[in-house]
Amino acid sequence: MPLLRDYIAEHERAINFGGEAVRAIDRGDLARAGHLLAEMATELAAHWLGEETGLFRVMAREEMYAEHITPLVREHRELAELLATVDISSTDGQQAIREAVSDLYEHISKEEDGLFPASLTALDGDEWDASIDAWHAAHPGRRMIAR
Repeated sequence: MPLLRDYIAEHERAINFGGEAVRAIDRGDLARAGHLLAEMATELAAHWLGEETGLFRVMAREEMYAEHITPLVREHRELAELLATVDISSTDGQQAIREAVSDLYEHISKEEDGLFPASLTALDGDEWDASIDAWHAAHPGRRMIAR
């Protein structure tokens, strides 16, 4: 499914930005870390908008899925807030980024190993169309990955 493929690619880019930011913090290169965290935040903002207004919205119509989606959205908000406010010059801020990047792996696993596979059997054609339209709306000027 092209939509899921693109979401997984976005996950990989976000994790790569986060991992590189942690390594930059460890080297003491806080300017580089800040740049990478800004890139991560930008990547995730479009990603989350697409997920939440598309795939999550159509899946959340079913209570069983809504129970799993609600905490994922909360985790999106928490990470967005951290990325917007963290002071990476402080030891606490640096530790918060390390923990957030680690937690992001678990978050992504919930989506890629749970929600995404469930969507393959749960959604019909109109729901996929709505989910894909939401991706496009969240990523103006971008195209989905070509085969």
